[in-house]
Amino acid sequence: MGKQMTEMLKGTLEGIVLALLAEQPAYGYEITARLRDHGFTDIAEGTIYALLVRVEQKKLVDVEKVPSEKGPPRKVYSLNLAGRQELEEFWSTWRFLAQRIDQLNSTTTNSTTTPDKEN
Repeated sequence: MGKQMTEMLKGTLEGIVLALLAEQPAYGYEITARLRDHGFTDIAEGTIYALLVRVEQKKLVDVEKVPSEKGPPRKVYSLNLAGRQELEEFWSTWRFLAQRIDQLNSTTTNSTTTPDKEN
């Protein structure tokens, strides 16, 4: 993954994870697997676990410990009301930025400026 993609993901990964949790509750590894299913193949599991700690501290998710067949209980994360509000704000901000970036892109793509030649 390129540096530019990594930097952009840093600012959006929380919203992406909240969107996945809006679809259905999940535990850490499930979230990582679902991200990979959506094409985010280079995101390390450690990144997701650190993000889950942050969203839990921000009280955007509810956490339930569910017994596991293998090892200790799993923490299953589900989006709560505060998380849904945060997700809506994320999508609103995303739409705003995407529109402005698309406008800028179409403006710069459609402009065919040629440098002035001096004789």
